[in-house]
Amino acid sequence: MSASYSAFAQQGAKPEDTEVWSPVPVKVMPGKYLSVPPPSDAVILFDGKNLNEWVSNADRDKPANWTVKGDVLTVNKAGGNIETKRLFTSYQLHIEWRIPANITGEGQARGNSGIFLASLGKGDPGYELQVLDSYENKTYVNGMAGSIYKQFPPLSNPSRKPGEWQTYDVNWLAPVFNEDGSLKTPARITVAFNGIIVQNNTELRGPTQYIGQPSYSIKHGAASIKLQAHGDKSEPISFRNIWVRELKN
Repeated sequence: MSASYSAFAQQGAKPEDTEVWSPVPVKVMPGKYLSVPPPSDAVILFDGKNLNEWVSNADRDKPANWTVKGDVLTVNKAGGNIETKRLFTSYQLHIEWRIPANITGEGQARGNSGIFLASLGKGDPGYELQVLDSYENKTYVNGMAGSIYKQFPPLSNPSRKPGEWQTYDVNWLAPVFNEDGSLKTPARITVAFNGIIVQNNTELRGPTQYIGQPSYSIKHGAASIKLQAHGDKSEPISFRNIWVRELKN
């Protein structure tokens, strides 16, 4: 239990206090799936060959312990979260992900993972773009695929069905802090989900909080990009073709 979780729990806060269930984003059928190859100036984070760009989030001295097979990276839930060796501030990110065709479970226990645009430590601290099976799976709207978890639901729901590859194209503008630790400019994010804008220059309220309200209480600079090994019992999801281009704030 993190310090922030403990503090909120002592105040009697509950996870469901920050769940939003309506309005439900309209379903949109995305266009033809297109895998976007990396441009010449991109940093290749995963090209199907190895995990040389990744380490264990629990211990950065240890290699990432997920499964690479057939150009695909599959979550090893026992291996825990993984994150990039390199640190980034603002960037353009492309990542492709797939819910397994045989997915089971429901709600938040169905294909759950997350992309943390800036990891703030061991476990799940950071700013999370949710990954989930949202094709036909009811959950709170600020926890469905394309949401900024527990902050902003997606503008629409362009999820493909399980077994099909999906894409996130992200423009991430990192927060900037003053010398005294106060916030100078908040983080902003634009997300295209299967080619459809679901976050449009969204201003984040702070890092993700499972319980309680987010706030910019931690001053930080460049950080890793983190992928989540969620603890639910559903079949593990997969990723491929991950690349990033650094941007100037």
